[in-house]
Amino acid sequence: METVRFVHMTDTHMNAPGREVWSVNMAEKAKRIFQDVHTSGFDPAFVVITGDLAQDGNVTDYAYIRKLADEGSALVNAPVHVVLGNHDDRSAFREGYLGAAPSEQPYYYSTTIGGLRLIGLDSEVQAGKETGFGLIDREQLDWLAEELKTTAPNGTVIAFHHPMLKVNNVASKYNLTNADEVSAVLKTGRDLIGVFAGHVHSHNVGTYDGILQVVGGGSFTIGKRVGDGLVAGYNVCSYNLVTVTYGQASVETINLPTPNEELFRVELSRFAD
Repeated sequence: METVRFVHMTDTHMNAPGREVWSVNMAEKAKRIFQDVHTSGFDPAFVVITGDLAQDGNVTDYAYIRKLADEGSALVNAPVHVVLGNHDDRSAFREGYLGAAPSEQPYYYSTTIGGLRLIGLDSEVQAGKETGFGLIDREQLDWLAEELKTTAPNGTVIAFHHPMLKVNNVASKYNLTNADEVSAVLKTGRDLIGVFAGHVHSHNVGTYDGILQVVGGGSFTIGKRVGDGLVAGYNVCSYNLVTVTYGQASVETINLPTPNEELFRVELSRFAD
């Protein structure tokens, strides 16, 4: 087996210029990550962004995100692959990012780069856009089971938005609701290395049913309690560097300097089970 490296980004929450979130330019954070990867000499085989590409994306937003992704790809000399999250819009994404006809069909795929297979799945559900929950539907699970019948030279990594791993201080309702069903399919794979996700804006690494789970922090972090019954979101910028060798992954989390100012407050009850 060869050593393969890739970059894991998540929850970029970008919109086109003039439509920034909380008066913070989220796109600049993504640009900083690509620049940091470039100057680090990490030399990734690919970059994967695990959902919530946009905050409330329309076609213009996704066209802008695609432009940024193409520029980042050229800078780090590696393709950029994405999956969709609960903030994303499938039709606008297909039209603006892919240049394809709008469709509400799930967006999923399999590609092999440097002998490492990346499988991207779509855990977005329309009903979960506001409540935050997600699942992998039967169509994708049946396709995944067929895909996993073959192996890749350097193994397989899976990417989707909603984590299977239970994260401290975050309600289970924000996890993948059919994690057991997904796990049963994943465990049929003979070369599975791990699952990469986002959504909860907190760096976490652990196992679910014996499967490695890596959850990225994203472009802001949530979870510090401030006052009575409130949780704050803070301005951060982070990504994961992943090295896969001999069928195992090591993960290094990179936190780039930011003002770390408070962006918003929400009720703690939103995160309670």
